[in-house]
Amino acid sequence: MMLVSNDTLKMSGSSKKSGELFSRSIKVMPSGYTRHMIVQNPYPLYASHAEGAWIWDVDGNKRIDFINNFTCLIHGHGRKEIVDIVQKQASQLMSAIMPSEWEVQLAELLCERVPSVERVRFMNSGTEAVMVAVKAARAYTGRPKMAKMEGGYHGQYDLIESSFSPLPEQWGAKEQPLTVANNVGTPQSLLDEVLVLPINDIEATTALINNNAEKLSCILIDPFRTHLANIEPSVDYLQVLRDLTKKHGIVLIFDEVMSLRVGYNGRQGQVGVTPDLTTMGKIIGGGLPVGALGGSKEVMSVFDIDEGNPKVKHSGTFTANPMSMAAGYVGMSLMTEKAFDRLNNLGDRLASGVNAAINDSGINAFIYGSGGVFSVSMLSEPPKNYRHYFSMCTSNMMNKAARFQQLLSEQGVLAMRGLFVCSTAMTNEDIDFTIAACTKVLHRMADESH
Repeated sequence: MMLVSNDTLKMSGSSKKSGELFSRSIKVMPSGYTRHMIVQNPYPLYASHAEGAWIWDVDGNKRIDFINNFTCLIHGHGRKEIVDIVQKQASQLMSAIMPSEWEVQLAELLCERVPSVERVRFMNSGTEAVMVAVKAARAYTGRPKMAKMEGGYHGQYDLIESSFSPLPEQWGAKEQPLTVANNVGTPQSLLDEVLVLPINDIEATTALINNNAEKLSCILIDPFRTHLANIEPSVDYLQVLRDLTKKHGIVLIFDEVMSLRVGYNGRQGQVGVTPDLTTMGKIIGGGLPVGALGGSKEVMSVFDIDEGNPKVKHSGTFTANPMSMAAGYVGMSLMTEKAFDRLNNLGDRLASGVNAAINDSGINAFIYGSGGVFSVSMLSEPPKNYRHYFSMCTSNMMNKAARFQQLLSEQGVLAMRGLFVCSTAMTNEDIDFTIAACTKVLHRMADESH
């Protein structure tokens, strides 16, 4: 995890109230946090309110939001149509044991848009969607093991977060990575059910799949990029996975919890590779908690109750709650093909401007990403895989990344780990503002390095 420097909060505005809130928080939460992802020193900034592309902290400081709650808020903050339906739905029905029409409408929308989705079920988070997907694959194939990528992140559950951030001494051979626990206390018996694959290494991956095919129920991959190292799987690699899984009767799962936002038909629509199951979340809830699993009618039949008990039992107190379903349907309906084009064009213009600033400043960095989502990496070259990324993660690189985040905050830009997530609320003026801020920050960093 990348923590920012102790000077992070030395910005133009005060952070007194955030400090006071953290002093209260540390007495009632472990280390004062509920989410480790937002840890920063000496304390985090606490949000007060937001509007459109901008967010204010409790001390009144205003920043343009390029985190958007880790890609959930594709429309930014307070989109009128979403706020209106949430307010209306809250006054009518917040939750109930009975299903609602909103659930049907959102399911119809997803089945229409996402190539792999013929049937869909709703959950409450991306993590839950992935957990249920693995259960479904096991029930469908009758096999116990699953496979995932080294460095791949798919939520917070022992099985699926294994080998997310292993240390070099834990790696094993590059052609056959070891399965490594991400948390203390993970049972070895659980790790034994995970096969770890080296992303984009077609030869090694093919051999591992062929040698384990009889026990493999599924292969899980994010078709956009592996989160920790931001490694993008090549289209050739995805196609090889598709061909091998079909050959061996293995379920191919695309984790599109984040990547569904890169295009009207998700990432799978862009790359032209259709999985058996797709996990979804984030933008399909309109800013409220949500998760979903969709796939072919055949594989999703494990949830059918036509012949007595289903092979996979699934429910949940807040599953398909009308608030998330209503907000999600309205939010997704607003994301027309034209809206996606505009959003991606904004992202391309921002990336182009920031890239020009990088080149002009002489800072050793590069940009990668697409679909209104890109990252500024302080690395010398794009990493080929998790191990390559780890080898380049020097203390100097980490410090540069932290400094970049800190200086952006001082300039009124809220970003994290160099990640820029655009929203439909942003305007050309917002993009110009951000390019100017990045240019100023990068030139200052260049001056500081001399």
